[in-house]
Amino acid sequence: MSSQQYQQQRRKFAAAFLAFIFILAAVDIAEAGKKEKPEKKVKKSDCGEWQWSVCVPTSGDCGLGTREGTRTGAECKQTMKTQRCKIPCNWKKQFGAECKYQFQAWGECDLNTALKTRTGSLKRALHNADCQKTVTISKPCGKLTKPKPQAESKKKKKEGKKQEKMLD
Repeated sequence: MSSQQYQQQRRKFAAAFLAFIFILAAVDIAEAGKKEKPEKKVKKSDCGEWQWSVCVPTSGDCGLGTREGTRTGAECKQTMKTQRCKIPCNWKKQFGAECKYQFQAWGECDLNTALKTRTGSLKRALHNADCQKTVTISKPCGKLTKPKPQAESKKKKKEGKKQEKMLD
């Protein structure tokens, strides 16, 4: 390698090294220039948690309605408010309108009481409602009758109507 090539290579290395140092200095200055943002102070409120009443339907025993909420505290701006709510019409209201249960299949008919029962376990409670973990419901067994073969009777009726139309 000639001395001229060696000097040219040293100059390239020195230029690369100086560029690297310059970039490090620029990054350090940029980071130092950034002002640290003070964290926002969390304003702790003296207000208590909202306590909600049960949902009261506007009309009937299900559908749209309202509930009232209250909270306590010395410096609370709002201590009462009303919220719209909805009670689904397919829920079992005898266990509370805000308690949803998952029911098992109906059991066998008890011949002594003529009732069949099933058990439901709590699936969901709205707005921290007080719900029982499990509930049991019963209903009358009903009459035990043999099912009629409907397919045959419907076919006979249709055939009879067709024959009447043909005769007319």
